[in-house]
Amino acid sequence: MLEFPKWKVWLIGIVIALGVLLSIPSLIAGTPFAGNWPKWLPQYKISLGLDLAGGSHLLLEADSQDAQKQRLQGMEDSVATELRRDPRVDIGDISTTGGRLSFLVRDPTQVDAAVERMRNLTRPVALTGNRDWDVAVVDSTRVVLTPTPSGTAQALKDAMGVARDVVRRRIDPGGTKEITVITEGGNRILVQVPGVEDPDALKKLIGQTARLEFKLVDLSANPVDVQQGRAPPGSQVLPMADGSGFMAVKRRVMVSGDQLTDAQQSFDQDGRPDINIKFNTAGARRFGRVTQENVNKPFAIILDDKILSAPNINEPILGGNAQISGSFTVQSAHDLAVSLASGKLPVKLNVIEERTVGPDLGKDSIHKGVIASLVGTLGVILFMLVTYGRFGVYATIALIVNAFLILGIMSMFNATLTLPGIAGFILTIGAAVDANVLINERIREEIRRGRRLIDAVETGYHEAFRAIFDANVTHVISAAIMAYFGSGPVRGFAVVLLIGVVTSVFTAVYFTRMLVALWIRRARPRALHI
Repeated sequence: MLEFPKWKVWLIGIVIALGVLLSIPSLIAGTPFAGNWPKWLPQYKISLGLDLAGGSHLLLEADSQDAQKQRLQGMEDSVATELRRDPRVDIGDISTTGGRLSFLVRDPTQVDAAVERMRNLTRPVALTGNRDWDVAVVDSTRVVLTPTPSGTAQALKDAMGVARDVVRRRIDPGGTKEITVITEGGNRILVQVPGVEDPDALKKLIGQTARLEFKLVDLSANPVDVQQGRAPPGSQVLPMADGSGFMAVKRRVMVSGDQLTDAQQSFDQDGRPDINIKFNTAGARRFGRVTQENVNKPFAIILDDKILSAPNINEPILGGNAQISGSFTVQSAHDLAVSLASGKLPVKLNVIEERTVGPDLGKDSIHKGVIASLVGTLGVILFMLVTYGRFGVYATIALIVNAFLILGIMSMFNATLTLPGIAGFILTIGAAVDANVLINERIREEIRRGRRLIDAVETGYHEAFRAIFDANVTHVISAAIMAYFGSGPVRGFAVVLLIGVVTSVFTAVYFTRMLVALWIRRARPRALHI
């Protein structure tokens, strides 16, 4: 017991000092002392959750019908591109009715080649043994592609992953805000933005699909038919964004927003807000080729199936730069530029739940949480001091150190503190003392059996460690399961509890043992009153 090497003392001291140092920026945040904290020292801080800082909470759900529509449209473009390359397969119009994609092969001798190419466009779905599309031949010359259930489920899962990243980039383009964007289930995204109390603006920014497309205007369409929603084969009728009517455009996409590398709000020659966009190498080459082939013809700039404008191609547009004009304000142009730069949403997201938490409620929660923590801590300290005397003092010191370590670790990992997290913190304070109670009671028992002081202390720490270890292993397992499978408040509670369990074992077993060993070595007491 007395043989407590200096390197252990130094190691424990360094760990505690580091924990205290890391916790200070969080403790002084929002106080006049915050500005006096040296810049060369750690600046890690704990982020406050929505329930403490206030802000907006949105739960988004994917539109399954839109997801299927986009998947069909994407496959339609792939099929058209694949069959038009050399050697070309002569086909009729591609149909997407009934949730399936089909086309007629005009030359019966090319059916097998068309089927082979279609099968090359499909891919296997992991762990199912199936492919994402079934390819079949109907009536000897019609090729039909049908989406499989496993392929649809995998496509939705992939789309939700992309949508989550797009939503995060739109809300936080610089990556500096403390926001929560996580997927829930297979088709939902939870968004929590502390400090933002305008859910309507947030919904507008998030909900815009930002599916940008450039298509040629179909000049052969009959204007009367177009206003009635009818278009020639290979074309479609889309509404104007300003509500002025409809226009027929070719179905084939010249260039899409997927090939954008940048989008910024700017002003045109007349001082009206517009958006400058820049294509990647492939997009610039394709856009330049199409504009070269269609000089003096109009093309439509389409956003989310609405035509923003239809300028005329006066000359080839080379270099990969273009402008999007429309009835924009500066703010709407800026928001659209952010949406385009962050990428398009692969699926439409509908808001199914929204909440707004005011900052006053968060301040009240923090105030009451701090009071609860102080009352709980003082109650535990008083009990330990009255019951165990000197060893209660060591337990109290360990309790305070434990609190600093929890805050320091949470700050280092930039964890988010929520109201359930405060509950986990208070629970950890009580759990931290359990280990000291076990140790002290075991030391008492050994002294009653007649053991010498040093032997009693040594045996108490050694034997109690088994019970402490077993009890805390179950806590760790429970907290880890909640942290892994839970979300939001449940995860916040579990994270604080998990950190607290680890730090409480460290402070209760190793730190207090060091304090006791140093005291016994210095004071050489003959008896122990515990």
